[in-house]
Amino acid sequence: MAKNKKKAEPVFLVCADCGDYNYVLRRKPGSEKLNIKKYCPKDRKHTLHKEKKK
Repeated sequence: MAKNKKKAEPVFLVCADCGDYNYVLRRKPGSEKLNIKKYCPKDRKHTLHKEKKK
C-alpha cells in the first residue's frame, strides 16, 4: 500500500510592478505563498515578485 504523496506543482512568480511572469518554481502544495525580491528584466531592477498559479 503506497502512501498518498503530494507532488510538486509548477508555481509562477509574477512581478508586482509590471505583472510579467518571470520565474517558474516547483513547490509542494500546502505551504505559504512566496513574496521574494527578484530581478525583473522589463523594469531592469529588483522588484517584489509574488507567487501565482496559472
